Amino acid sequence: MVAIRIAVSGTHSTGKTTLLRRLEMELRATGRTVARTPASFAAKAAELGFPKLQNQSAECTEWIIAASAAAAAERTLNADVVLIDRSALDPVAYYLAALERSGQEPDPVVTQRLTNLVKAHTAAYDALLATVLDPTVPLGDSRDRDLEYRACVDRHIHVLLADHGIPHQRVTGPDDERAILADLVAGKAAR
Repeated sequence: MVAIRIAVSGTHSTGKTTLLRRLEMELRATGRTVARTPASFAAKAAELGFPKLQNQSAECTEWIIAASAAAAAERTLNADVVLIDRSALDPVAYYLAALERSGQEPDPVVTQRLTNLVKAHTAAYDALLATVLDPTVPLGDSRDRDLEYRACVDRHIHVLLADHGIPHQRVTGPDDERAILADLVAGKAAR
């Protein structure tokens, strides 16, 4: 049996990890084997020497997409459901937000290459959930404190989803979350 892949996309402190924890509990309660990818590969990228967040490079973006995809594929070996905390789309949104905040224009060739990677990897998702920033929700501990950058990342995520026709469901609050969780636990893909 092929593992189901469910990814969550969103800027920092929008409830992605909490949503995945709830989904994991619900799925395990039905007897499914669930595996999760790490919440972020940005810390590992920084350890390797890649610039991150507001200094993120195209190479860092590409590495994070590849590392996340490899982790998701590895998790399919031993799970019925793989939960992907940060879709392949997120690193591109962070990269584009970093360029925008520094006043740089993205190189169209680089952007196209990264977008092609995103399309290839998101095509493997059975469901993609996109959290929506609620600016009244405070940032979690040890998060980038630049609220404008956070909002810029959120905007880029939703523009990329729309511009590239990537199937997804928006998670705007508790009502959306409950309905989406119920559908996913019942085995209905969210796409």
